[in-house]
Amino acid sequence: MRPVAVALILAATACEGTLPPLRKVGEVGKDPVVVFVGGDGAGQGDLFAVPTSGGEATQLTFSSVSESWPALSPDGGAVAFLRAPGDSTRGSVWVMNLVSGAERELELPSGAGAPTRVGWAADGRSIVVATTAGRYRAPAPPQKGGAVRVPPAKRPAAESALSVLLGSPAFARVTPCDRPEDLCVVGDTGAPELLAKGARDGVRWGSDSVAYFIGDELLVRPLGPGRERTVELKHPPARPREATMFPGAVDSSSSP
Repeated sequence: MRPVAVALILAATACEGTLPPLRKVGEVGKDPVVVFVGGDGAGQGDLFAVPTSGGEATQLTFSSVSESWPALSPDGGAVAFLRAPGDSTRGSVWVMNLVSGAERELELPSGAGAPTRVGWAADGRSIVVATTAGRYRAPAPPQKGGAVRVPPAKRPAAESALSVLLGSPAFARVTPCDRPEDLCVVGDTGAPELLAKGARDGVRWGSDSVAYFIGDELLVRPLGPGRERTVELKHPPARPREATMFPGAVDSSSSP
């Protein structure tokens, strides 16, 4: 069964006559998808999407400003991302509805600083924003309301929303190594262990794998036994990076 949030989005946009941004990639909220950033040069970056099995890279944004660090919602119905004009550090946070293509900016309070990352709460009802001044939480569209600072008691949950957690339940998180060009994982011991050399932009790949970029290749590595594989990107943009992945909906009708 499709998640309720996606069903509500579909109902709200059924009469608009718009084309879903993911129409060439898969069914929104059902099929597995990867969204990533591509584009070369200072201040350049647009969002692209591809099935998790690989294929043609479909461009989602065509703006004259730079998009970065996308984060897909837990139900796959929306993607949050950062947007900044040129080389400016004065960025903003946006959310794109992947059914209609409509976008909405999230309001950050005065003094919140520049946004650096975004993530979703596990229930998909709010978005966590990391800024140079702290951590903020905003209602996810179509809810209205601006972002508010995360209180100290709720800081651990906010950090989890911004982290790349591995396993289900999570047993480790991805982090840069002391050598910034390598990726490490940190588990219960708190000591970083090497994940991959020359890798960047780690991303959770469902409950049993992790993915990262090495050069222009997106590689998927199982957490247990198994071989690393490459997600083949056909006609990819320059310098693909900063991926986020939706693993696909679970069909509850097949459950006992």
